[in-house]
Amino acid sequence: MQQSGKLIFFCGKMAAGKSTLARKIAQREDAILMVQDELLTTLFPGEIADIPDFIKYSSRLRDALTPHIVSLLCKGISVVLDFPGNTQNQRAWFRQLFESASADHELHYVDVPDELCKRQLRERSKVLPAGTAFTSDAEFDAITAYFQPPADDENFNIILHRRA
Repeated sequence: MQQSGKLIFFCGKMAAGKSTLARKIAQREDAILMVQDELLTTLFPGEIADIPDFIKYSSRLRDALTPHIVSLLCKGISVVLDFPGNTQNQRAWFRQLFESASADHELHYVDVPDELCKRQLRERSKVLPAGTAFTSDAEFDAITAYFQPPADDENFNIILHRRA
């Protein structure tokens, strides 16, 4: 009987370093890497103007990818998902994936102070092409208000990455 792959996913505030970590882990694990931002930009160019648009299109993307990800896991292929797992509701989708495939999982929690995230956002903004939207400190604060660190009762296999 073939062993299931492993689902690897992330929790952490905006600009905490989740995407960088996702790429490193995908390479180390020889896993398939799926990046939500890249997929949304390619599939829905110019169609995501606000948070309701993001919710609508990201939900469609998750619905479309669910059977594919479960199939990969069932075939023994590990998958790294660079998708937000910053609320219990978002993490419920990851649970659905690995439980459907009877697969192992890792939740990498990137715990970084707000000020470091904001500094990294400002640095990131310096290299954006002219006219590209960037995230302000106020927008960071508004989005971060919804952040929920993983709780013990969610029963995830958590790997903590803490930076000061």
